[in-house]
Amino acid sequence: MLCFALSVATFAHASGKVCDVRAFGAAGDGHSKDTAAIQKAIDSCAETGGTVRFTPGTYFSAPLEWKSHVRLQLDSGATLLGSSDMDDYPIREDAPWRRVSLLHADHATDIALTGAGIVDGNGQIWWTQQESDRHAGLKEKPRPMLFDLTHSSKIRIDGVTIQNSPQYNIMAVLCDGLTVRNVKILNPGRNAPNTDGIDPISSSHVFIEHDLIDTGDDDIAIKSGLVERGDPDVPSTHITIRNCALRNGHGLSIGSETAGGVRDVHVEHVTFQGTRQGIRIKSARGRGNDIGNFVFKAITLSGVEVPIQITAYYTGGVHGDTAQPMTPHTPRFHDFRIENVRATGAKQAAEIYGLPESPIRNLVLRHVHIASEKGAAMQYAQIRATDFVVTASSGESILKGPGLDMERK
Repeated sequence: MLCFALSVATFAHASGKVCDVRAFGAAGDGHSKDTAAIQKAIDSCAETGGTVRFTPGTYFSAPLEWKSHVRLQLDSGATLLGSSDMDDYPIREDAPWRRVSLLHADHATDIALTGAGIVDGNGQIWWTQQESDRHAGLKEKPRPMLFDLTHSSKIRIDGVTIQNSPQYNIMAVLCDGLTVRNVKILNPGRNAPNTDGIDPISSSHVFIEHDLIDTGDDDIAIKSGLVERGDPDVPSTHITIRNCALRNGHGLSIGSETAGGVRDVHVEHVTFQGTRQGIRIKSARGRGNDIGNFVFKAITLSGVEVPIQITAYYTGGVHGDTAQPMTPHTPRFHDFRIENVRATGAKQAAEIYGLPESPIRNLVLRHVHIASEKGAAMQYAQIRATDFVVTASSGESILKGPGLDMERK
């Protein structure tokens, strides 16, 4: 996995061509719309491969089509700022649940975004609309992502700051080979709804390293499609996450849309501070598939409400449930290893809820120490625990539900 990620990160462009967006007519003054000039620069560099360069300035733009063999270079002091005109973001015909995004790549390969600059999605207008619709009881309207990468490969995002996305910050759908390294993803906490940090969806060979993510929903969410939306049952596989810091948000999630399954995820040396959840694996009947072969190790959590949450009841209901017939989309949780974890200041140590018809199989907890108000609630799970210590300030440390097979050493 590491060798693959390094090969993705060090790909070279076919030529040394540099396309400065100002040379193509971009003003970079923060209010003139530079869309046409930037797209001309991208198109020109795409002919032979090369670098589209943004020197210091603020480049105000509607959506841009990111093409194969193009590296976008944002110098320090350069900001790519999304247009504040909602009409600039049409509904995607192939995916009407979302709008065309500021940076979108479809069937592209060998693309990169590098530098010390900023990509700003100008998301406040979208958050305000979503909040207004929610209070009025209206159906949520489609929003653009900030990065929408679809059916693409060999993608590298390195060094930049990504902020104020209308919805998900980086979304990769049916992609192969995504590296996100040395990146800051910033959204204003719970006032920016659904602003997931990085969402690989039915994607493989993903490498996420040395990133700071502080956002308004899942900091990272690994998914594989939603049954009711008709998404293909394509799994997300071979994903490595390490040396990251997660702040506001809902933690590091797998799910809840897991129609294609998720396999082979490795997470290590990640710190969580003030997130709602930490290690989070979530699905539900009708949303699941084969979900397993995960390793989480060297994890530190501070002030996280629920450090470990593994639930097949994401859409509701836990207590008093009875077994239902298995279907192709019943979540099948198996082979999770969680080790060398330290958590303090939690509200509940853990929520581990398998289904009566599909218990969690082979969950290993090793050298896990959690200090919390409430203990760890568990049901329908096969758990092997070594040096698993929960210090609960109120009540029992382990809250045993039905179907729990727990061996402690």
